[in-house]
Amino acid sequence: MNVDSAFFVTRRAIPHLRRSGRGAIVNVLSLSVQTGGAGGAGPYAAAKGALEVMTRTLAKELAPAVRVNAVMPGVIETRHHERFSTPQRMEEYRRQTPLGRNGTAEEAAAAVLFLASGASSFVTGAILDVNGGRFMR
Repeated sequence: MNVDSAFFVTRRAIPHLRRSGRGAIVNVLSLSVQTGGAGGAGPYAAAKGALEVMTRTLAKELAPAVRVNAVMPGVIETRHHERFSTPQRMEEYRRQTPLGRNGTAEEAAAAVLFLASGASSFVTGAILDVNGGRFMR
């Protein structure tokens, strides 16, 4: 989903979330926000950077009725990397990650679930890194 689509869907959902008084929006960013898009993924990285700003802006504008957060996955074994990364590069990423492996889609989804749930009821405007320790802010 591109930033325009994310904004459109979010804009349509906001009135419903506000009425509930306990809504949560979770955006999915990318490690490329920190590293820049390589191998032709520059526009992708720029769009994800815009989504990061949108996350923090909406967190301020929609509080207290709606919490807005994002996850920023690191290298996750997905089709994105099949397209933009070589097997050698994926191995290099694995070696650079303190946990010694690349992530899975299920691990990224678990972070989204946490931010969408009541377990994160005092969290808004946060960017949750899910990258095995490869990048620490």
